[in-house]
Amino acid sequence: MPPNNNQKPDERDFFCRIRDSFRHFARKSSAVLGTAWAFIGALIIIAVWGLTGPVFHFSDTWQLIINTGTTIVTFLMVFLIQNTQNRDAKAMHLKLDELIRAVKGARNRLVDLEKLSDEELKELEEQFTRVRNKAAQRASEVEEIEEEREARFT
Repeated sequence: MPPNNNQKPDERDFFCRIRDSFRHFARKSSAVLGTAWAFIGALIIIAVWGLTGPVFHFSDTWQLIINTGTTIVTFLMVFLIQNTQNRDAKAMHLKLDELIRAVKGARNRLVDLEKLSDEELKELEEQFTRVRNKAAQRASEVEEIEEEREARFT
């Protein structure tokens, strides 16, 4: 969210604190909830729910409990996962951009590829396909020359 110049500094600080707090919460939650133990815990919850079915006569309320619970958890997890994926993708893009800038002879046009249109990405993909095909053809030609050379000297 770009800073709004109409906002007071206290308002910007408040929103920055909220964003930072959510980022910390999302990363820690992803780290905890993405473990085998969290999965086992979810299995245990489902098993307990299933075992309580006969006690509650498999009523609509009994079914509603698991449906509501899983819906709420899924809804909230979407935001946590999206936040961590966005941050990870941004970090990866920045690292790759730095490598592109650092490598002499690399095309700096490749920095910020994610901002190109679909047509521009398709055109670039076709360029790389042509380069890859030429490289494979040259490698094949070099291999043939080396085989001929070996055949002459053996």
